[in-house]
Amino acid sequence: MKLAGRIAYRIVMFALTIAFVTALWELYKIVGPQDGGKFFGVRILPRANDNAMPHVSTMLSRYSRPEVRGSDKKIWIVVLSGAWFSLRLSLVGFFLGTTIGISLAVLMARFNVIRRGLLPYLVMSQTVPLIALAPLVVSWGGKLEIGSFVWPRWLSASILGTFLAFFPIAVGTLRGLTSAPSAALELMESYAASWKQTLFKLRFPAAVPFMVPALKLGASGAVVGVVVAEISTGLKGGIGRLIIEYAREATGDPAKVFTAVFGAAALGLTMSGLVAFSDLFLMRNRPKETST
Repeated sequence: MKLAGRIAYRIVMFALTIAFVTALWELYKIVGPQDGGKFFGVRILPRANDNAMPHVSTMLSRYSRPEVRGSDKKIWIVVLSGAWFSLRLSLVGFFLGTTIGISLAVLMARFNVIRRGLLPYLVMSQTVPLIALAPLVVSWGGKLEIGSFVWPRWLSASILGTFLAFFPIAVGTLRGLTSAPSAALELMESYAASWKQTLFKLRFPAAVPFMVPALKLGASGAVVGVVVAEISTGLKGGIGRLIIEYAREATGDPAKVFTAVFGAAALGLTMSGLVAFSDLFLMRNRPKETST
């Protein structure tokens, strides 16, 4: 399939997915219980009333209305501005997470002792609750000084994005670097290739199919880390702060909350889309596997 065809196919599938989710949402509003459903006293079905689940058309139409009554600023402008702020923080976190993750993967692929000693701690690091870690990292803002560099508060949110991004990238890259066929490795040894030459000529090209999904997870993780940091600490300017502010008005204006939630979802899709777009070019000339 040509590049243009692959792009068109993914766009069509994405549009169909959005349409399917929208249809499910509206269908549940019709058949679902207005006050939710309980099973043995435990609420397991969400409420289908307009306060909990506004119509999709109502949520989308809210973007064209002012953010607050009497204001000339449309809410779509505010949400777009918040998403742009969080996107920049997410890109910083994703870049740092990619750099750290790939570096750790190369070290673990090169030295088995580092792999055996470090990999369990990398896995264990992901069990730390991010919402508990966020206030600690954000407290560094304006207090931590490294030479003439003063730690800005926004960088703390990016670091939390890095925390969620580096792990899947490190594991995926490590798996890819160790996936090179033994025969190819032996051939490189017969040519007296150094480990560095083998890394860039053989291991990294072989790792691309493993790295791309890992980078997608890392990109989404960076967004989650930044948004959670903004929500946990109330960092101004980002989409996470808008979610907090709009949630306070959920009773009187439930559709307003979803404008910020959709903005956060679009942010995550944008980050993953950037990686997927690069995947189209990285994989365009690779031969497809065939079954015999």
